[in-house]
Amino acid sequence: MGVTFIVDLLRLVLPLLYAVLVVVYGITFFTSAPRLERPKHPALILVILLHWVYLAARTAAFDHPPITSVFEILTLLAVSNAMAYLYVEFRTHVQNTGLFVLSFTLVFQTVSSIFIKDLLVIPEYLHSLVLGFHVSTALLGYTALSLSAVYGLLYLMLYHEIKSSRFGMVYSRLPNLEMLETMSHRAEVFGFVMLSVAILIGVVWLPVVFKDISYLDPKLIGTIAIWCLYALALMAKRKAGWQGRKTMIVSLVGFAFVFLSMIVINIYLSSFHTFH
Repeated sequence: MGVTFIVDLLRLVLPLLYAVLVVVYGITFFTSAPRLERPKHPALILVILLHWVYLAARTAAFDHPPITSVFEILTLLAVSNAMAYLYVEFRTHVQNTGLFVLSFTLVFQTVSSIFIKDLLVIPEYLHSLVLGFHVSTALLGYTALSLSAVYGLLYLMLYHEIKSSRFGMVYSRLPNLEMLETMSHRAEVFGFVMLSVAILIGVVWLPVVFKDISYLDPKLIGTIAIWCLYALALMAKRKAGWQGRKTMIVSLVGFAFVFLSMIVINIYLSSFHTFH
């Protein structure tokens, strides 16, 4: 069985596996299904491992990490999203928010599997595994920060229901406010660490590849600005004792800044990070 066969097989199978996970997490969120509760976590780990087999097989088959097109980035984004969620699930032992997070993973991987192309002729630097690791850690960082914002939004939804004395489905099935805050914080810390690793690799390694690199590159400045923003937010939580609704709003504002700044930088400003 060749490597390309494994690539083609997993490209078709992964969306189906994520769809099964979303259905299982959905059933356990809306109903009581004890038989499905216990295998959810191991099943998620297995699918993520298969996803990494797919990425490794693509790298081996085409001699470059999957970072050369939007649809290759999407499959990395999908596994990053799943891994960030798995980390939070592992740290908090709360498994009933997977429906909200893994639905995004399913969409990312489905779009990637449908439209991904096998590129054979690419610039030499795109063959680098170090560059692949740099991109992967950056994506892990950003997806974890987005996950932190999702938990912040769920926190505010639940907070609004409690303040309005409406105790419906959201109240009965979501974790309590304290746990949602913890989950948001865990994701934020994980994202901050991954983003720190990505920045460190970029600062040390990118000048070796790009001789004309400028530390005034818009994407580099934007990434460091985002890192500083979250560093200040984490420091405020630790030193100033920020907690509760205030920190959830900060998380959402921080992610809005990430989203808008990345759009502006990628669309309107040139960057050596644009790979052709």
